Amino acid sequence: MKFISNVFVVAFVVLTFSTEGQNKVYDTSDSLVVRSIFDEALLRGQSYNQLNYLCKVIGHRITGSQQADDAVEWAQQEVIRYNVSSVSKQSVIANHWVRGDKEWVAISEDVDLLLNACALGGSVGTDGPLQAQVVEVSGMDELSRFKEGDLEGKIVFLNEPMDRSKINTFHAYGACVAQRYAGASEASKYGAVAVLVRSMTTLTDIHPHTGSMGYREGVKKIPAAAISTQDADILHGYIEDMGAATVTMNLNCYTNNSKTYTHNLIAEIKGSENPEQVIVFGAHIDSWDKGEGAHDDGAGVVQCMEVLRLFKEVGIKPKNTIRMVLYMNEENGNKGGKTYASRAKQNGENHICAIETDRGGFSPRGFSIDGREDQIANIAEWTELLEPYGLHYFKKGYGGVDIGPLKSEENRVNNNLMLLGLYPDSQRYFDYHHSETDVFENVNQRELELGGASMASMVYLIDKYWDKFSQ
Repeated sequence: MKFISNVFVVAFVVLTFSTEGQNKVYDTSDSLVVRSIFDEALLRGQSYNQLNYLCKVIGHRITGSQQADDAVEWAQQEVIRYNVSSVSKQSVIANHWVRGDKEWVAISEDVDLLLNACALGGSVGTDGPLQAQVVEVSGMDELSRFKEGDLEGKIVFLNEPMDRSKINTFHAYGACVAQRYAGASEASKYGAVAVLVRSMTTLTDIHPHTGSMGYREGVKKIPAAAISTQDADILHGYIEDMGAATVTMNLNCYTNNSKTYTHNLIAEIKGSENPEQVIVFGAHIDSWDKGEGAHDDGAGVVQCMEVLRLFKEVGIKPKNTIRMVLYMNEENGNKGGKTYASRAKQNGENHICAIETDRGGFSPRGFSIDGREDQIANIAEWTELLEPYGLHYFKKGYGGVDIGPLKSEENRVNNNLMLLGLYPDSQRYFDYHHSETDVFENVNQRELELGGASMASMVYLIDKYWDKFSQ
């Protein structure tokens, strides 16, 4: 008999204490359930082995690739084993961007000096080698000071580094990632023919980090590539020493003109009391084509699959429907998240909470919460219960890209809906993010398993005390 079967025969003991006039309440059974969740994950967890298969057998999973389709099929077969109520694929229409081969960037004077570089996701190609003089700028603020024609025929080098003084590396990323996403369109307005962007990482190394970029309507599309931080420093030094630099770029990337038909994967356990109310939790199953997408977001995928397994093995019967969604196309369009939210609105589904894990498989610290102040305070009431497992951060913050559309004006059904994002330690995430080093070997098994158990514990608590958040 499962350990959890004995949980609910334990004498009900209510622990209450006051904070700002409110009573915190949880009972002995919650402590036992959470303990059993972590025991099962740490002693018999499946997420590490599953991540190994996802990364090493299937590989990277850019939207539209065979690997992306294979990953959805594989995950479907895995979760069927967990006695879920239903498993289905949800059709998603997205664009298919192709990197192409033989991409390179080089300093052209005298002896060609190859730079470690890669095209940014969504970029157009160069249509053969493109050579031009480089104009270096410190970021988007400096770029905005140019006027039309000032950069005619030039390659703009956007060289704003992530701020290493920021303890939360996501704050450092957010402060300068606009140069990657919008730099090409902004530079094109002033006549530039291409852009190079310093990679988004706090490390100084040789690995370029790709990532999404977009083009503004009505502005000429120009090629965009990331260069490693080490090579950004080399290019900066070359310009300082020589007074100028000419760079040659060769990118063969393109976006397939035909739409790609792909899928989200949905698996759920029906609620025993309120099946019409949904707690959704998820991660994105697609990845960039550099590395294996281990931290971004293979770790999140297997953690979500582990939630379903943990509910089965521990014997938890949710009151509300709990639903796992593995979203497609988060990296370059978020069509999976948008499609899911739109279909949920069309079907009149009542989501009471949405949880996402998309910040790597590192040691979990808690959850960032996009909700009302009273909802955040209610979750913070569980700090004493969860702190023994390293979970102590329960603050207002960002939920996630995939679950965000559920709360948009056009898709919102429940005004009380709150979004949660698993909040792990952030110090190493951008070492690997969108680069060739985002591979299975760089994921720690214990940290990964702690993340799955943390997700399962939060789903369990939200489900049990959902009425506290719906007022």
